[in-house]
Amino acid sequence: MNLAFVESPVQLLNVLEWTHIRGGDDTTVVVLPPVDPMSRGQLRRMAELARDEGITVRWQEARGETGAPLKALRALTGLIRRADRIVIGDPFSRYVQLLLTLVRTRRITVVDDGTATMEFVAQLARGERLVRWHRRGNGGPRELLLAPVTSAARRSFTPSATRSVEVFTAMPVEAPSDIEVTANTFAWTRERFGPPLITKGADLVGTSLVETGVVDPVPYEEAVTSLARTHGATRYFAHRRESADKLHALEAATGLEIVRPDLPLELIARRGPVGHTVLSFPSTVVHTLPLALAGTGVKVAVCDIAPEWLRDTASPRAQGFLSGVTETARDVQRLAPWRATAVTEA
Repeated sequence: MNLAFVESPVQLLNVLEWTHIRGGDDTTVVVLPPVDPMSRGQLRRMAELARDEGITVRWQEARGETGAPLKALRALTGLIRRADRIVIGDPFSRYVQLLLTLVRTRRITVVDDGTATMEFVAQLARGERLVRWHRRGNGGPRELLLAPVTSAARRSFTPSATRSVEVFTAMPVEAPSDIEVTANTFAWTRERFGPPLITKGADLVGTSLVETGVVDPVPYEEAVTSLARTHGATRYFAHRRESADKLHALEAATGLEIVRPDLPLELIARRGPVGHTVLSFPSTVVHTLPLALAGTGVKVAVCDIAPEWLRDTASPRAQGFLSGVTETARDVQRLAPWRATAVTEA
């Protein structure tokens, strides 16, 4: 039995892509939903699609309520010990890392989690501890408490004589030679949806870099306004973690139609309608949309993040990481970052 743990709609989409290649007749997906309503809604829609593909889906609450993590751990122990292969959606998740302490299987697969996969593989290759790229500092007492769990998880992701490790990804990664890398080409997405109706206007893809404390909201709003005006964008596809207040401000400032997708953007775009150009900031979609939309004629363009957009609280690695996301993207048009001349002169 393949046992997959996912915490986001994109991770569940990529489990579907993986089973399309590997065969998913004996796959059980455990959804460990976050607390935010948008992610939960998209996860429920993706769970319906997974069930339609013959995959068993189990919804397991592990957050929010007192005692929920331990209750979930007890409920999942039997499944974990019976699994022949463990499939992980988010190797940085502390809860998933805790579950890994129960794993005895000889096979582990990490399915695509977008740009996080790039950082995960790079940290494995460099022998570093597993830390999300946008985190600053050591994370405080909680991270120190969980340090043994993180260290054990890193060992689980290291191939050995008794364990094979596979990374299934659409992202450009340079993995150690003993890790198997399987290309995610979004074959299931292309077969299941589309081709889309292509409209005359452009679509703009939002990012949660403001919410994660990386980018200042003022230059972000001004950049969105400039991109929409320059490229004739009419719709703004919000990231599921973008705040309602920010989206209301963007709508008022730009006149863009704010769209809250009910599925991952790769499926929304493939299903259509979609603009003839899709504009994005550095993110997973600059790598995945060209694959999902291959052969449709839709152009994907990425606008770089200027250094002055970054907040003082941003991780020192932020600029380099975001530049790397853009520089390694294939089949995209690269746009110069919008720069606040008036702010700079002041």
